[in-house]
Amino acid sequence: MNKIRSTLAIVWRIAMPYFRSEDKWAGYGLLAAVIAIALALVGTDVLINQWRNRFYNALQEKDWNGFVRETIVFGAIAAVTVALAVYQLYLNQWLQIRWRNWMTTKYLGEWMHNADHYRMQLQGDAADNPDQRITDDIKLFVDRTLDIGVGLLSSVVTLVSFVIILWGLSAQAPLDILGTEFAIPGYLVWAALIYAIFGTALTQWIGSPLVNLDFEQQRFEADFRFNLVRVRENSEQIALLQGEPAERRRLSERFGRVVVNWYAIMSRTKRLIAFTQSYDQAAVIFPIIFVAPAFFAGKILLGTVQQTMEAFGQVQSALSFFVSLYRSLAEWRAVVARLDGFEMAISSARTLKTRTDSIHIVPSTGGDEIDLQQLLVKLPNGTPQVSADGISIRGNERTLVTGPSGSGKSTLFRGIAGIWPFGSGSIAIPANATLMMLPQRPYFPLGSLQAAIVYPSEVSEFSADQVGQALISVGLPLLASRLEETGHWNRTLSLGEQQRLGLARALLHAPRYLFLDEATASLDEPSEAALYRLLEEKLPATTIVSIGHRSTLAAFHQRNIVLVPEGDRFALQNPSGSAKPT
Repeated sequence: MNKIRSTLAIVWRIAMPYFRSEDKWAGYGLLAAVIAIALALVGTDVLINQWRNRFYNALQEKDWNGFVRETIVFGAIAAVTVALAVYQLYLNQWLQIRWRNWMTTKYLGEWMHNADHYRMQLQGDAADNPDQRITDDIKLFVDRTLDIGVGLLSSVVTLVSFVIILWGLSAQAPLDILGTEFAIPGYLVWAALIYAIFGTALTQWIGSPLVNLDFEQQRFEADFRFNLVRVRENSEQIALLQGEPAERRRLSERFGRVVVNWYAIMSRTKRLIAFTQSYDQAAVIFPIIFVAPAFFAGKILLGTVQQTMEAFGQVQSALSFFVSLYRSLAEWRAVVARLDGFEMAISSARTLKTRTDSIHIVPSTGGDEIDLQQLLVKLPNGTPQVSADGISIRGNERTLVTGPSGSGKSTLFRGIAGIWPFGSGSIAIPANATLMMLPQRPYFPLGSLQAAIVYPSEVSEFSADQVGQALISVGLPLLASRLEETGHWNRTLSLGEQQRLGLARALLHAPRYLFLDEATASLDEPSEAALYRLLEEKLPATTIVSIGHRSTLAAFHQRNIVLVPEGDRFALQNPSGSAKPT
C-alpha cells in the first residue's frame, strides 16, 4: 500500500500541471467526454446483459416474434456501442497528443533551461538517456495513465451495476449443494469476490518482479541505442583506428544485457500468462456450476443462465482489474519511476547553480571588466583545480591564458560562461554583456549551412550576403555558394574548416567578449595569424581571451595570464606588460 500511495502521489505531481495549464479547458473537456463515453459503454453492457436473458428465453421457448424483436433490439444496441467505441478511441487519442505535446514542451524547456542538461551530466546524470524519457516515457505515461484511469473508473461503475444484477440472480437460482438448498443472499456476488481476491493475490505474487525487469529493460535498450548512435557519429575515427572489432564487442556486450533481461521477462511473463489464462478460462465455467442445479430443476430458463454467466463475468472482471492489467501496471510504474527520476535530476542540476558552495555569476559594479573574486574552481568530486582572486579580464584588451595541459584552463572558461557550478567565489560580468565561447571542436546543428553558421540565432537574423561575406573573410569562399545545402557539417567538414566556420559565426554575432579555447589549434600558423588579424580588424570592440599553447599566439595578445602550480591546485598569475611568456 505504501508503494501504491507513493506511485499515485508521483502520478498526481506529474499529471496535474497539464490540467492547470493554458490548455486545461481542452484537456478537461476531452477527459470528460472520454469518461462519459466509458460510462455509456457500461450502460450498453447492462442493456446487452438484460437482452441476453430475453433472447435466450425466446430461443428456448421457440418464440419467433420475440426472437425477431430481440434481434432488432440487439442491432440498435450494437450500432450505439460501435459509435461510442469509435469516438472513445478518437477522443482518447486527441487528448493523448495534446497532453503529450504539452508535457514534451515542458520537459524540453526544463531540460534545456540555462545549461541544466550539461549540469545533469556533470553530476553523473542520474536520469540516464534523457532522449528516451522525453520520447518514449512521456508517450507511455500519457497512454497508460488514461487507459488505467478510465479503465479503473469503468470497472468501478461496472462492478456496482452488475453486483445489483447478480444479487438478484442469486435469489432466482439459490445455491444447491448435493440436492440441499442454502439461502445465502447474494452468494454469486460473494463467490465472484472470493475468486477475484484469490486471482489478484496470486497475480501480485507471480508478477511483482516484472516492475523492476521492465525498468531495467528500458534502460538497457536505451543504452544500446545510445551507443549505436555514438558509433555512427564517430565512424571516421573508428575506421581510422580499425576499431570495428572493439566496437562490435562493446555493442554485443550492451545488447547482451538486453537479451539476458529479456529472458528474465520471458520467464516471469510465461508464469504470469499461464496463471491469468487459467484464471480467465475457469471464470467461464465457474458460475455455471452454481446455477446449473436450478436450471436442471426447471426453476430458471436458459436466458437466466446466460445472464448469470455474463453478470458473473462482468463482476469478476471488474474485481480482477488488477489481474487483467498487471503487465500494463508494471510497465506504467516503471515509466512513472523514470519520469520521476528525470524530474529529480533536473531539479538537482538546477540547485547546483544556486547553492552557497557554488560559483556565482554576479553583475559587475562598474567598468567593462570581468572580475574573478576569491574564485576556486573544483572538479565534480570536490578536488580543487584553479584558484584566482583579484584577477580581471580588462575590456578591449586581448588576453592569452596559458598553462600546462590539465591545469583547468577550459574549466575556468566554463565557469566564466556560467555553466560550471563546482567551486566557490564569484565572477562579476558587466550587465548585458554578450559572451561567446568557441571550443576547439565547434558545434553545428543538422540543417542548412547558413543555419549552422548563424546558430544559435535564427536564419532570418542575418542575410545570405552577410553570411557569405563572413565565409570569404575566414578563407572558405567555396562554401559561400552552398548556404542552402543541408548536411551533417560536423562530419562532412574537416576540423580546420569547422574552426574557420566558428570564427565566421563570431564575426556575425560580434560578441562583447570572445573566448577562444584553442579554437584555431587545427590550423597552420600562417592561417592562424591571418585569422587573429581578421578578428582584430573586424571586431575592434570585442575583448578576446584565448587559450593556446603555441608561442606564436603571444604576438596577437597584449597580456598573458599564466596558470602555475600552487599546492593542490593551479593558480592564476597576473603579470603586467606584454603577452610574451613569463
